[in-house]
Amino acid sequence: MRAVLFDKTAGTNWSLAWHQDRTICVERRKELQGFGPWTTKQGMQHVAPPFELLSRMVTLRVHLDDVPATNSPLLIAPGSHKHGRVPVGAIDAVVRQCGTYTCLADAGDVWAYATPILHASEAAAMPARRRVLQVDFAAEDLPGGLEWLGV
Repeated sequence: MRAVLFDKTAGTNWSLAWHQDRTICVERRKELQGFGPWTTKQGMQHVAPPFELLSRMVTLRVHLDDVPATNSPLLIAPGSHKHGRVPVGAIDAVVRQCGTYTCLADAGDVWAYATPILHASEAAAMPARRRVLQVDFAAEDLPGGLEWLGV
């Protein structure tokens, strides 16, 4: 339902705080109970769906470059997706409870995880190119006339 290419380089060496992916991308805005708030990102409509929908999604990360510990690997809190929609103020406590796993990868590796898992990444200690294609999958139609973008 969505694909994003991340391209970290020495010149674009950002960090990302712990968070859950909470929005989906749809063709057009249509008010529907349980869906919201709405945002527009890069000209596309995004909405936060009910958590139950997110909990049935899976995300694949295809690594186009090596991702050693020094090059900003994905950090996940194993099992955190089972805590439901985690309020921002509770994220640190859930990460402490679940622990942290560092997702190292070789070019060509594919990681699969539950879309709403808590995840983060630090700025690279030794920046090198780190391209990752992230693809989110859902095996269901949206309710009430909402449509996935591009479907």
